[in-house]
Amino acid sequence: MQNNVPEPEKVSPYQLDQNMKIDNHGADERIWYSPQRGPFQVSGFGWFHTERIYRRLPAVPDVYIRPEVDALANCTSGGQIRFRSNSRSVSVRVRLTAGSGMYHMPPTGECGVDAYIGGPGHWLHAGTARFQAGQVEYESSIFDSGTSEARSFLLNMPLYQGVEEIWIGLEPGAEVWAPESYDSSKKVIVYGTSITQGGCASRPGMSYTNILSRRCHLEFINLGFSGNGKGESELAVLAAQIPEPACLVIDYEGNAGSTESYRQTLPLFIETYRKVHPEVPIILISRIRHGAESFKPEILEGRLARKKFQMDLIRQLTEAGDHNLTFVDGSDWLGDDPGETTVDGVHPTDLGFKLMADRLEPVLRQVIGDSASAAGR
Repeated sequence: MQNNVPEPEKVSPYQLDQNMKIDNHGADERIWYSPQRGPFQVSGFGWFHTERIYRRLPAVPDVYIRPEVDALANCTSGGQIRFRSNSRSVSVRVRLTAGSGMYHMPPTGECGVDAYIGGPGHWLHAGTARFQAGQVEYESSIFDSGTSEARSFLLNMPLYQGVEEIWIGLEPGAEVWAPESYDSSKKVIVYGTSITQGGCASRPGMSYTNILSRRCHLEFINLGFSGNGKGESELAVLAAQIPEPACLVIDYEGNAGSTESYRQTLPLFIETYRKVHPEVPIILISRIRHGAESFKPEILEGRLARKKFQMDLIRQLTEAGDHNLTFVDGSDWLGDDPGETTVDGVHPTDLGFKLMADRLEPVLRQVIGDSASAAGR
């Protein structure tokens, strides 16, 4: 494997803090590590560096958030664990807040962990955790190779359940290194709905924000809240607390309610974020088409009305002096027959998420600039 970065300092598992590993290889030929300590790196949680919990909002937010949002913040969508190792196998032990129970999303996406190897610009899917539907705790191999060589690993955490504990199992004697540094310390923050959160990807790596994180070698913060991305200004306050934003992507139209409600929340959401970050690029996305638009004209009419409002708002704000706003029309992202790329006419399949990532990637690269340009696909 070729890397364009200096090789990190090597760390033997026997040199790591004893509090971060369980040496029980006599029982199952693995040593179990907590990713809470280096050289493992956890990303995708805006407050992890201070709170050390797998949560997408602060444990005790300093603004009011609805109980539904507070609960959904415990879902680990966008959470990633990165490291390098020469272990021939990698396993995970996971304790969830609850087992799977969604009717339209596989347990592997709702509660699973999947693994990629290869490094920036070369990520390849390497395995997905196997477990029984409904399990709250599981242990599973996610990578197995006959050769010992230095590899970069990226593990994606569950999209629709919380993780109380997760451990990484490596073979005895394997070395561990820190992962490659991101191209920049800046972060891409995405606020939105269940689609943003990852419904209904078959496994975590196939949500559109996780796909984009493999293509643009930056940390992505997923603030998608299923059924509850309603554009409250308090969420803009919290998003603005995340340091070093590369850009903010706003994609909550699908949960906005009526067009009139959207007219009220969107300007205030942008204004609230702008008070803290007056020049950070903001990308506003109009929603992907609903699969039922062809036979429910009221759905089409509502979407077109909101799209016109979005375009008018961005034009007005730009004319008023905000030149870091970009409107993106998402209505054609899924092609001529969007129902064929969704589970239920609303939530994308893996194919739908790939199509979304394909269309958003060039916009991100143009808006962010050089910080997202190096990794490639």
